[in-house]
Amino acid sequence: QEQLAESGGDSVQAGGSLRLSCKASRSFSSYCMAWSRQAPGKGLETVARISRNGAPWYAPSVEGRFTISKDNAENILYLQMNSLAPEDSAMYYCAAHNTCEDHARFWGQGTRVTVSS
Repeated sequence: QEQLAESGGDSVQAGGSLRLSCKASRSFSSYCMAWSRQAPGKGLETVARISRNGAPWYAPSVEGRFTISKDNAENILYLQMNSLAPEDSAMYYCAAHNTCEDHARFWGQGTRVTVSS
């Protein structure tokens, strides 16, 4: 069982930056790792993924503003978020997938990001 713990969520003003972290209880080097978000009243949106070999993918809504990275030695996944906008406000979750095409196998509890205009 992989346990994931997100941190780094906060309230910021539009244009600001945040870095989210996701600490895994065990090595996640064999997983495709992802960040997803859910705003109130909206569905879950995957915003970034990073494959086992480190290849990133971004949703069009965040490309150019968000950067996903991972530290396999420390088992930490990151999401650097720049130029934040109110529409980025959501609960952000990290997840581990067997492959990037599979549904998530493990989820964290989430960390809240609020962006004010």
